[in-house]
Amino acid sequence: MKLVVLACVMALAAGAPRPDEDAEVLVDERSDSGDGNFNYKFETSNGIYEEREGTPGEEGQSNFVGSFRFPLPDGTIAEFTYVADQDGFRVESPLLPTPHPLPQHAIDQIAFAATQPKEPTEQEK
Repeated sequence: MKLVVLACVMALAAGAPRPDEDAEVLVDERSDSGDGNFNYKFETSNGIYEEREGTPGEEGQSNFVGSFRFPLPDGTIAEFTYVADQDGFRVESPLLPTPHPLPQHAIDQIAFAATQPKEPTEQEK
């Protein structure tokens, strides 16, 4: 009996429409000049959005600057901005974890250590 109930629940869940199924593309803009410069913008009716601009880099790489966002299950919007260039990929968002700030005693210890004369190591002697 439990197996029949479980099978029915699973069948209902599989057949239930998902909100993303009916999403429509609202914006799809792309331009590429062929010299490494490009622009891209994409948006859907369910809140998914991405925008990116690319330029050729000084060291032969492609540089990107962009952002993207999407709705979370609780209804809030997750938003990210990023830069990718010769210095690597850097992304920012209030949703990304950040390290805890150092306690004041640790900051004081670091400042004190910086004022102390350096002892030469065995290799430096």
